[in-house]
Amino acid sequence: MSDDSATTASLQERVVSPDVEKQYNLAPYVKAEGGDYKERFPNVDEAKVIRKIDMRVVPVLCVLYLLAFLDRVNISNAAVFGLKTDLHLVGNQFNTALVVFFVPYVLFEIPSNALLKHFKPHVWLSLCMFFFGLITMLQGFTHNLSGLIATRFFLGVVESGVFPACFYLIAMWYKRAEAQKRYSFFFSSTTLAGGFGGLLASAIGKMDGLRGYRGWRWIFIIEGTATCVISLILYFTIADFPEEVTWLSQEEKDFVKARLYEDVGHSKRHEPLTPKSVLEVFKDWKIIVGGFMYLGLVVPAYGYAYFAPTIIQGLGNGAIRTQLLSVPPWACAFALAMLAATFSDWLRMRYVFVLATTAISLAGFIILLVVHDNKHLQYAALFLAAIGTYSAMPIIVCWFNTNLGGHHRRAVGTAFQVGFGNSTSPLPQPNSNLTEHNDTVGGIIAVFSFLSKDAPKYIPGYSIALAFIALSLIANTVYFLGVSWENRRRDRQAAQGVHAHLSEDDKKRMGDLNPDYRYFT
Repeated sequence: MSDDSATTASLQERVVSPDVEKQYNLAPYVKAEGGDYKERFPNVDEAKVIRKIDMRVVPVLCVLYLLAFLDRVNISNAAVFGLKTDLHLVGNQFNTALVVFFVPYVLFEIPSNALLKHFKPHVWLSLCMFFFGLITMLQGFTHNLSGLIATRFFLGVVESGVFPACFYLIAMWYKRAEAQKRYSFFFSSTTLAGGFGGLLASAIGKMDGLRGYRGWRWIFIIEGTATCVISLILYFTIADFPEEVTWLSQEEKDFVKARLYEDVGHSKRHEPLTPKSVLEVFKDWKIIVGGFMYLGLVVPAYGYAYFAPTIIQGLGNGAIRTQLLSVPPWACAFALAMLAATFSDWLRMRYVFVLATTAISLAGFIILLVVHDNKHLQYAALFLAAIGTYSAMPIIVCWFNTNLGGHHRRAVGTAFQVGFGNSTSPLPQPNSNLTEHNDTVGGIIAVFSFLSKDAPKYIPGYSIALAFIALSLIANTVYFLGVSWENRRRDRQAAQGVHAHLSEDDKKRMGDLNPDYRYFT
């Protein structure tokens, strides 16, 4: 066969191949910035496809996690409306009920992401959503500590995979250079929820005595029922993986897969996630460091939700005014998070923005640690603590998650990072009163950081928050230096032809371990 005939046959094979990844393997390797995938799909309008994805993927996941957030934290609102009194909770019993939630939450996050690969996302996530709505509603009918602990345990089971699964799913739709805005929008939807969640509960709490039910029961019943109803709608609206959706044409599906394949390599979508493959992922030091990157901001982030309302109330404000004044910091956090995300994507940089936003958080906590006689400055410090912490967290998760290539590494890495971080502290209620809950509300670390005996200065709590911020800074710096060194090492090896024996198919199947892959820094 002549060279021309061979070339023609190869081109024909590329055109008819049903697998866009195999089709791409027959093309010369070009870096993602080269736009080779665009040349192979000249009839696809990339901007139009991205707009379609933006409308279908992220907003629905925001609704899902917003409801998960409210169902998780409304127990603190319920406590304000008499839950502890009616269930005769004493000592650390309320704390026990809160901590129980996170035992299965931590244990089942990685298995949940594995099940997400087995079932389609719209099935798995909507099913989880229906059950955590149902269990939330059942909390409204509990009569003792045992019933409360049982419902909180199973709530942790069904909610365990929602947050990492959403981040994981977003990563399978967007290239790394365009993911940060979407991650921050998704993550920051919960900061807006933090602003009005307490007000919503306050309104429902006014139903106290209606049909013989206390206000705290109505909080669980109404919010849980709403979640169940909306889960039925989301069953039809949650997007699956790119190759599975019906709202893209086949050519658009191939286009989406090709652009992601060019960016991060072979997805390994249909290869099973086994215990052996999970252990293989954990052999990479970056996975462990990623957990500490997120962990360092979890404690101050969740702690903020405890002490902010207490400080605002301590400034001489009534209960309703305290609720209202707690909203602006959350709104500003959302605004800065989106601004930082936009510039981070535009400049294709992550570490610089992590440093900048974390520095803002650091300044806020330092002010709160040393200033105790200036009401205006203390309130301003709350803005700094909130906007810095909640702007840095989505950048850290996005940076780490999108640097992982392939379904396996992203599924395991994301679940570990979020699970490892959340194992320290259950997500608190942003509008709860710390003195009301004493030292029984919060996570394993947060609850022993902000003790009522340390009020109103909470010096140990602020000190611990600062220590964990320092931990996050160190972990992020280690990660930045590590991936920067790895990029330079791969540049040297490429110049020396060290991996010339590897085919492009072999390289692409390696995900972010591909010697041609370069990490975002």
